[in-house]
Parts: sequence; structure tokens; C-alpha cells
Amino acid sequence: MRAVTIHAALLSLCASGAAFAIDVDGKISPGEWDGAQHITDFRMVMPLSRQAATLPTEAWILSTPEGLAIGFRNTQPASVPRTRQESQRDAGGPVDRNNLYIDFDGDGRAGYNFTVTLADGIIDATIGNENQFNSDWDGDWKHAVSEDGDTWSTEMLIPWHIAPMQKAQGDKRTLGISLDRVVGNTAERMAWPAISFVEPRFLTVLEKVEVPQYSQSLLAITPYVVGVYDNSPRINLGGESRGQFDAGFDIFWKPNGQFQMTGTVNPDFGQVESDQLVVNFSAVESFFSDKRPFFTENQGFFDVYFGSLGNANRLIYTRRVGDGRDGGGDVTAAIKLNGSFGGLHYGVFAASEADDVGRDFYALRFARDFAGHNFGAMMTRVDRPFPNGVDSHRVADVYSFNHHWAPKKGLDIFTTAVASDIDQAGANVRDSGAQVRVEHELGKGWRQQMYVLHTGGDLQLNDFGFLDRNNFNYARYELAHRITDLPEASRFSAHQWRYATSVRYNDDGRHLYDAVAVNRQSDFKDGGNMFWELASYSPGYDDLILRGNGVVRIPAKYFAFIERYWSRRDGSPWEFYGNARYATEGLRGWDKPSLEFYAEPSYHVNDRLTFFAGMDWKRNPDWLLWQGGNQLGSFDSDLLSLNAGMTWLIDPKQELRIRLEDIGLDANLRQAWQVAPDGRPVRTNDPIADFELRNLGFQVRYRREIAPLSYLYIAYVRGGSLFNAGDGPYDAGDAFSRAFDLRDSEQLLVKLSYRFEL
Repeated sequence: MRAVTIHAALLSLCASGAAFAIDVDGKISPGEWDGAQHITDFRMVMPLSRQAATLPTEAWILSTPEGLAIGFRNTQPASVPRTRQESQRDAGGPVDRNNLYIDFDGDGRAGYNFTVTLADGIIDATIGNENQFNSDWDGDWKHAVSEDGDTWSTEMLIPWHIAPMQKAQGDKRTLGISLDRVVGNTAERMAWPAISFVEPRFLTVLEKVEVPQYSQSLLAITPYVVGVYDNSPRINLGGESRGQFDAGFDIFWKPNGQFQMTGTVNPDFGQVESDQLVVNFSAVESFFSDKRPFFTENQGFFDVYFGSLGNANRLIYTRRVGDGRDGGGDVTAAIKLNGSFGGLHYGVFAASEADDVGRDFYALRFARDFAGHNFGAMMTRVDRPFPNGVDSHRVADVYSFNHHWAPKKGLDIFTTAVASDIDQAGANVRDSGAQVRVEHELGKGWRQQMYVLHTGGDLQLNDFGFLDRNNFNYARYELAHRITDLPEASRFSAHQWRYATSVRYNDDGRHLYDAVAVNRQSDFKDGGNMFWELASYSPGYDDLILRGNGVVRIPAKYFAFIERYWSRRDGSPWEFYGNARYATEGLRGWDKPSLEFYAEPSYHVNDRLTFFAGMDWKRNPDWLLWQGGNQLGSFDSDLLSLNAGMTWLIDPKQELRIRLEDIGLDANLRQAWQVAPDGRPVRTNDPIADFELRNLGFQVRYRREIAPLSYLYIAYVRGGSLFNAGDGPYDAGDAFSRAFDLRDSEQLLVKLSYRFEL
């Protein structure tokens, strides 16, 4: 009898194991998904009508020891064309695809997005701040797609070691999940539950799903080696060796669900990635995303956004680390810890730069949930030594506190307070700032948003963070209305209207300007979209352009912008994007505006080979630029730029990319100005030189995926920049054509990285 019982138990265990064994082949096989949660109630979220889905869609959710398994079966008859365009990793586009959005802790703090296209291309991204997506992160997960008559199917398997998770109570875990399906030909999106990331609340309203609790451990080491042959002209002048080699490694260790460590020694600074060329003469620096694996791995927990409604301003801007700013050098080593203890989430970040002048970066973050409330705090420090007496030792400390309160359904209040404490050469400077954002759903497609920001004049966050400006007080109110019940004959599927008004003062009490704006985002039934905006700014003052040397009176300004995207239709190989912009930017009136036009056609030879060429032309007859002190110059300027390239996806493991960027700009003086103490610009005959700018960036890059998160790169890069100032006039067309001759740098690079899982 005992033997029979044991035998029955073993059979039961084997049956249970079989039920959990998901073969990720893209086929929803009979019996494979037994015991899974089966979902059929998909609703339209693009357009955001929340009506029943136009095409039948089924999904399955199953927790297995190997990871969370997700299956989709998408009905799509021949009358709805399928889009099978091959794509690079993290490259979006109007293609048929399935999405999983998941919050492993179910608390709305941090989430992940996993996308699989009909061509088995993938996108993975982190989600923070309710609906801010960052695709710089890459995870190791399984996926497959298959087609069968009027249906196509997707399977995903997300391992439990992919993210840190708090310890579950008992043998169950509560996840936040949303699933959706996009039809590339029409841009329709149908989701379960009926929520959308275009709404202010997304992560916190994911469906709560209870699944069996599992845990996985992982130790992975990814060494890399880079060889560079440098053919730049400066090598001949400096007598340096043309051949250079470098090496380093990243380490990932997750012993259990509640703790994760990532580390790096001599990390790659993204030699095979290239930033877009930017022309920026303003007082605000340009923001660039980070591609280094260590700095994208589970960085979302440290993302505290402060200083605007956009996605750039934040307390930790990882591009600061190892960027050579303030004399700092390359990163020697860095470590990051993420975990939870009880209901407390924590994160620790530390990085050290090379050489005696290298900076040390530290961050400590905590977060805790209570009923209806989410609290967080973070402390950062940057220690910048100058032992050789070049400058004084600087220690920059920043403290922050953030709070999210949801007093009732449809009402969310987000609050952040920050303070900086700068100690340099024995002098101490302290200041603070705060922001409050209120999101309120009013029903029937209406919502309102209120935002208030204060940043003190001595608040300093840019040692480690990114803040476009301090000394600022800003209040904004927005009313939005989404319309989805359009007539059947309409070309549009939905409109989103926004009406906003705002006021700005600096912390000295100076009224900068007021603004009113209206815009509309529209989705077409053919998969395209359109956006336009009109804005008006009152007369006021610009307190940034003189870089601390006073303020400038500015007249009323006006702004208009429109953009349009046409997707591929009916088998056409063409895709098109274009925009136009009107803005008054200088000291003259509405009849002397800046005009800009951009056009980018793309030609798809087939589903694997695409060519594109984007051309930008900008004319500004009143470009106002700082010339030092309280001196300004108004320039008559033209800009021409080209952004062109090719992407060839040779096979699922290989790709070849070519990218060319060329910029030619002229700026011929129209008038010199001296700014009076009261802010009035006064005409002068001061000599100010005309100038031209030429920029070139060219890259040919081959990439082969050897194994998951293991790559061979071969890249040829060439670029240069030339600034000429003197007696003009200069010509943008001439600068554009001669930019192709630039060769400040020319390199051939080979990089190999391989991930070992131990």
C-alpha cells in the first residue's frame, strides 16, 4: 500500500512538472498551458475607447520554476494585413506585436516591458515614474513566434532572476501585469486590463495577479576586450601608438529574489554606440542616454525625476560617471546593490574614477509602501579631489524625499523635496527645492493636471544629476480631453486635446514670462499619426542667456509646430515622417521668426533591409547668442543637416548598420547689443565675428550575437567638428558640403564580450 502511495505521488509530481514545462517555440500546444490563467477580455486602448477588441485575442499566464510564462494567440484574418518587418533590438515601429508589462512587486514603483514582434524581434525596457520607458536596459529572456492560418502566436519566458523582488508572503506572489496586442497595419492596440501608458497612471493600475512563488539564483560574468586602430591625424602629431587595447568585465549576482548585485571593472563607455550630433549654444546642456550595461541594469529604482514634467531632469544622471567632466577620468570600478528587507526596498550605488583627480560617486536609496502611500528617500554624494592644487576639493551632497499619495480612485498626488549641500574650499552652500504634481481623472475622457515647482538659486544637482536650471518658480495647469467616439467615416480613430497655461518667476522675484498652449495628438485609422501645437509667451525676461551677468528683456513670442507620420500601407515599401516649426526666438517680432522643416523618408527593400534619409533645414534671421559679459549678438543663420543610413538584418543573429550625420551652419552678424542694468538691449557697433560650424559623424557597424547578451562588434567610425569665426559672410550650404572632408578622428574598432553564467 505504501509503495502504491509513493508511486501515485511520483506520478502526480511528474504530471505537475509536465504542466509547468513550457517549450518556448511560439506554439500554444494542447495541454501545455493547463493550469494557466486564461484571458480573453481584451479591450481597445488605442483608440482609448475601452470597447471590446476588434480582433479576438487570447493570453495565458503561468508561473513556472523556470520563470513567468506568457502566451498569446492573436486572430488576424487575411483581410487585416500582417506586418513582419524585421527590426533591431529595441527598435520600435508600426509592426504587429505583443507586449507584457510587469511589476514584480505589484506596488507600482518599478516595472518592465517585454515586447515580441511578429518577426520575432524584441524590445525590453524599464518603466518608472508611472509611465516613463527606458529601452537602454537589455535582459536575458526567451521568446518565440509562430503563424498558423488566421492566427499567430507568441510565447515568452521571463526568468525570476531578471529583476530584484521583495520576499513574498507564503507560497504566493502578487504581480502587477498588463498584456496587449498591437496591429501594425492600423496601429490599434487592445489590452487587458483596459489601461494605457498614455494615461498619467499606468504602473499603479496594473492588474494584480497572484501566482505561485518561485525563486532563482544566478551568477554571471561578462568580460570584454576592445582593440582599436586609430588612424586620426592627431596620432601623427602626438607620436602616440595607433593600436590600443582595453579590457574589463561586468558581474551580475542574484543569490535569491531579495538581493541583487551588479559590478563592473573598467567598464566600456559605449565605444560601439554613438550619440546623435547636436548643435547647442544655449545655457542648458544637452541630455544623452546611457548605453553601458552596468549603468542600465536595474537603474530604474534610482530614477527620481525632479525639475520638469519631462524625462531628462533627474537626481542621478549616469552619464556624469566617467565623462571626464571637471577633470575626472575613466571609471575604475563601480558596484550597485538592489534588494528588499521586509517591506523596505533599498539600493546602493558606488563608482570611482581613475587617477588622482578622479571623482567618487555614491548613492543610497530607500522606499516603503503603506496603505495608499508610497515613500522614498535618497542621498547622493560626489567627492571631487584636486590634490595638485589646480582647484579646491569639492564635496556635493544631495538629499531627496518623494511621496506618492492616492487618496481615491482617479486622484494621485506626487511630491518631491530636494536639498543640496556643497562644501568647497571651506565654504558651504546650501539650498533646496520642491515640486508637487496632481493628476485627476474627471471621467468621460477628461483629466486635469496641476504642477508646481520651486528650485532655489543655490540648489546644485548637476554634480551627479541633471537639472536644466535652478533659481526657478513654475506653476502649470493642464486640462486634457480624449475623444474616441468619432464618426465611422472619419479618417481618425482618436484625438487627444490638451490646453495649458503656465507662469514663471525666478527666485529673485523677476517675472520671466507667462504662456498658454493648445495641442492635439491624433491617430489615423491607417496607422499614421499627427501632432500639432500652438503656444504664446508674454513679454518678460531671459535670466539664463547672460550666464549670470544680468537679465534681458524679451518681447512676446509665438510658437507653432506640426508633425506627421505616414506608415507603410498596402505593401508599399515607403514610410515617411516630417515636421515643421515656427518660432520667434530673438529680439524682433513675429514677422522675423525661425522656420524649420524636417523630412525623413524610409524605403524598405524587404523586411530585413531599410534605407532612410532625414534632411533638416532651419532659417533663423534673429538668432540671439551670448558673446561674454553682458554682450549679445543677433545673427542671421541657416542650418542644413542630414541624418541618413541603412540597416540590414542579415539574419536573426547578425546586423549591419551604416549611419551618416552631417551638419553645416552659418551665422552672420546682424546686430551687436549691450544689455543695460534694467535688462534693455542697447544697439552697439562692437565688433562680433561671423562664424560657421561643420560637424560630421559616420559609422559602419557590424554586430553578431554569439550567445544571449554576448556580442562581437566591428565598427569603423569617422568624425570631426570645425568652428570658424571671422569676416563673413559664411554659407550653410558650403559648410554642409565641406563637412564631408572632416577627419578629426578615424578608428577601426573590434569588441568582443561574452556572458558566462555560473
